[in-house]
Amino acid sequence: MTGKTVLISGASIAGPALAYWLHRHGFRPTIVERAAAPRPGGQAVDIRGAAIDVVQKMGLYDQIRANDTAIHEMSYVDSEGGTIATLDAAFGIVDERDVEISRGELTKILYNATRDNVEYVFGDSITGLSEDADGVEVRFEHGAPRRFDLVVGADGLHSNTRSLVFGDEAQFLHHLGLYLAIFGVANRTGLDHQQHIHATPGRVTTLTSSRDRSEAKAVFFFGSAPLTYDYRDTAAQRRLLADAFAGTGWEVPRLLEDMKAAPDFYFDSVSQIRMTGWHRGRVALVGDAAYAASALSGQGTSLALVGAYVLAGELAAAAGEHEVAFARYEEKLSEFVKVNQELAIGNAERFAPSTPRAVRMQNASLKMLRYLPWKGLLMKMMTKGVARAANAITLSEYAPAQPEMVQTTR
Repeated sequence: MTGKTVLISGASIAGPALAYWLHRHGFRPTIVERAAAPRPGGQAVDIRGAAIDVVQKMGLYDQIRANDTAIHEMSYVDSEGGTIATLDAAFGIVDERDVEISRGELTKILYNATRDNVEYVFGDSITGLSEDADGVEVRFEHGAPRRFDLVVGADGLHSNTRSLVFGDEAQFLHHLGLYLAIFGVANRTGLDHQQHIHATPGRVTTLTSSRDRSEAKAVFFFGSAPLTYDYRDTAAQRRLLADAFAGTGWEVPRLLEDMKAAPDFYFDSVSQIRMTGWHRGRVALVGDAAYAASALSGQGTSLALVGAYVLAGELAAAAGEHEVAFARYEEKLSEFVKVNQELAIGNAERFAPSTPRAVRMQNASLKMLRYLPWKGLLMKMMTKGVARAANAITLSEYAPAQPEMVQTTR
């Protein structure tokens, strides 16, 4: 059965990707998003393995590739800005098809690919869900109630949909020992498709050129036990970040000043969502709302794209019979999610060494790496786990009911 109405909460990556495939399969998707427009900014995200296959099937790979961050060099620097070690762009690349793109650019591409065929409702959010045998009555913060056949939460780590249907997020949120902040700044240091990284015990700051060098992106990580704060109170989050990095050298003091006026400031814990099931009745979850893998895995975006493809495909294959489709979706994706989440477990200490000795050892290893004759083999071994996780699923082919969407760059 096609023509079913599906409400998707969230217009970042998983939501528009799901809407794309649902439309292709003959469903009628609507996306509701709390923000007033697609969200710009955000950190760079990776698309690898099976997710590359998904965006190729969407006809979007070339456009995504054209917006690659194209970072060619990463340098670790000391508190005075002196170079400790420099690594070229080959470091960490799993496959030549891999793409690194800013989250905001990917969101824009997905929005442009769907906005002519999908209803978007910006500036609103779900406040209540009442399910019966024939559908779901949805109440909104601002709009009038509406009825849908199915509802999907694609609304991120702090999913409102998940809370309404499955309960308090505390039972699913697993903190990995770090907090993350991101915001845009002026490119005062003249970075040219480069990234500078400054590490002190339990603290990592990166500064990366973006938007053809006109801007830079500042990213902060710091180790901490779970903190108590309102994830919508940005003033409190800015204070937490400033306190965590007080007394840090390099460009950090100036970046913290820039933070005060940054309109795209983002702050959150580095956490995973772990659930035993991603659906209840006519409501399902996809992407970070269901199985956030965290920034430490580098696979969150790939999970969202693959999850959206499988969920929509299984709904089509089951002719809209949601119980059958949701069960198959969980069955096909569970191992892929498990392997990708395992990448991040225990990575906090390796990512942000917590002692001065650990930082010194990391710096010494980085200095040596570029001179090792077997550097290429060593890097291949280091990325072997990521490559395995990125390809830990065989995608089924789902015949679309709708003609191919014509993609254009707007």
